[in-house]
Amino acid sequence: MEKSEYEVMSAVELSHWWYGGMRAINAALLDPVLRGRSDLRILDAGCGTGGDALFLRRYGTVVGLDYSSDAARLGAGRIPGMFTRGSVVSLPFADQSFDLVTSFDVLYHRAVPSEATALAEARRVLRPGGRLLMRLPAYEFLRSRHDRQVHTRRRYTARAARQLLAEAGFFVERTSYALSLLFPIPLAQRLLERVTPDRGDQSAMGAPAPLINAALRWPMALEAAWIGMGGSMPFGLSIVCLAHSSTFAQAPVDSDVCGHLRH
Repeated sequence: MEKSEYEVMSAVELSHWWYGGMRAINAALLDPVLRGRSDLRILDAGCGTGGDALFLRRYGTVVGLDYSSDAARLGAGRIPGMFTRGSVVSLPFADQSFDLVTSFDVLYHRAVPSEATALAEARRVLRPGGRLLMRLPAYEFLRSRHDRQVHTRRRYTARAARQLLAEAGFFVERTSYALSLLFPIPLAQRLLERVTPDRGDQSAMGAPAPLINAALRWPMALEAAWIGMGGSMPFGLSIVCLAHSSTFAQAPVDSDVCGHLRH
């Protein structure tokens, strides 16, 4: 990801409608299976500047990991003492260290040469029956200038995402597209890009005007409510998947995660 994109992410991710909407969808998937839990050990693998790690604290202790020095500089202040530099294809943690691993828009990145290796690492550090919540960008035909800015290697379909998880030994519980009700907007933007001059490095994730930002939260909230009731969206800008590390019930929780760093 370009350094400028980390700066934008850090500035807007706690208030931008997209980040807030995606966190609502994350909660819609996690709350039914983790409701009442606040004692889990959680790894946000590829945590960026730390906004999602703050959200995940509702379920327990969160360790954020990212390879980027820019992410470390901006994110370590949000999760002090719980930010680790490292790669998702070689996690610096012992086997069976976490109850939940999250991967939000990470495996698509050109710095991740193998989704299979990253998923194998996620499964290795999960306890038996631990869960993975993964988000990926959808559809190659939606590739845009923003993909260039964030160094996208590939985009996916829900079927491809499920296949990746199954091949890595995960048991897929839920899959849905996201940002479906607003899908005509990014679709129109992508089509317009093909006939308009490139604006250079201007970020696609800048904060909109407050009223627009508030209005765009409502369709995302409706999607989250539907997914929370067990529904799924048939298409969208992103794909979200919830999976078990095995078919067994989630594992018990014990010692502090910081004691599980691999030496």
